[in-house]
Amino acid sequence: MIIDDLISLPQFSLHQNEKDKTMLELMKTLHDHHVTNSVAYKEICKRVFKNEVNFNSIEDLPFIPVSAFKNHQLLSVEDGDIFKVLTSSGTTGQSVSKIYLDKDTARLQSVALSKIIAHVVGPHRLPMLVIDSKAVYANKSSFSARGAGILGIAPFGKDHTYVLNENFEPDEAVLKNFLEKYNGQRIFIFGFTFMVWQFLQKANFDKKYDLSNAILMHSGGWKKLVEIAVDNQTFRQQLKEKFNLKNIYNYYGMVEQVGSVFMENEKGYLHAPNFADVIIRNPIDFSVQPIGEPGLIQVLSVLPKSYPGHSLLTEDIGVLEGIDDSPEGWKGKYFRILGRAKKAELRGCSDTFNK
Repeated sequence: MIIDDLISLPQFSLHQNEKDKTMLELMKTLHDHHVTNSVAYKEICKRVFKNEVNFNSIEDLPFIPVSAFKNHQLLSVEDGDIFKVLTSSGTTGQSVSKIYLDKDTARLQSVALSKIIAHVVGPHRLPMLVIDSKAVYANKSSFSARGAGILGIAPFGKDHTYVLNENFEPDEAVLKNFLEKYNGQRIFIFGFTFMVWQFLQKANFDKKYDLSNAILMHSGGWKKLVEIAVDNQTFRQQLKEKFNLKNIYNYYGMVEQVGSVFMENEKGYLHAPNFADVIIRNPIDFSVQPIGEPGLIQVLSVLPKSYPGHSLLTEDIGVLEGIDDSPEGWKGKYFRILGRAKKAELRGCSDTFNK
């Protein structure tokens, strides 16, 4: 099966056994491609994984820490083939990841993301309210993670309306006019988690607004919310109380694997799409953890061709909750995130990869 065929299938439709076979062949092909075209990736495989080439399962494939993209230029295409550069979000003075896309990788990521979103939102474009400002992607050649995220979701909306002005301040008149225009109709709201909390949930509007016909999709920024004791349940509950907003979908994704997002199911667990997968690894010896045992989250995707981002060890701790038995009928693995890894755990990983 080629990548485009895998993407075109209805998402969350492959049983894990079938998915394992399909992904293994595609991931082996990607591994060979990146070994041939990325000096840095080849060196990692040589130093850490001893150039092991007998991969019997996706668990055997080499992986690199997601932080490597902050410290190294990792790409598998010539400079002249670079179509776009994505950067991760980061505080002042903090290193950011740079992800180099060629046109084919950008196309695959866009189509794949569309398939996942359509599974939740539906096939028709909805009036779209963005909890952000157009200023977030003023630079057309180098987008931030937020800007890339908005542009990736934008094809599912129409009449895109930004609630924040160019100074990133809420504009209630914009919100009011949008809701009056589409009164009683189904609408689509998108924003990054902390932005939704700060500029929608915590905004001091002059009147009460009913968002019962809205579908909210959000992601990212949980660290800031955890610091103020806001978890997923609190987030959902307070939005329901303030706006009667019930259809809320979180997803887990990162700029290092744009397009391969893990969508929240009805029970609040994150689900792997057909073309991506998740492995939970013991932070001490990197062995694979069984269902119910926490560990470092490894994410795999068949999409990245222009850079070696197909198999990444994240800095997040999670736990696998089940396989093929999600209550809404979605197949494959589903998991939940417990938080960020402790510095000691990450230091151990760093030591391993820097030997």
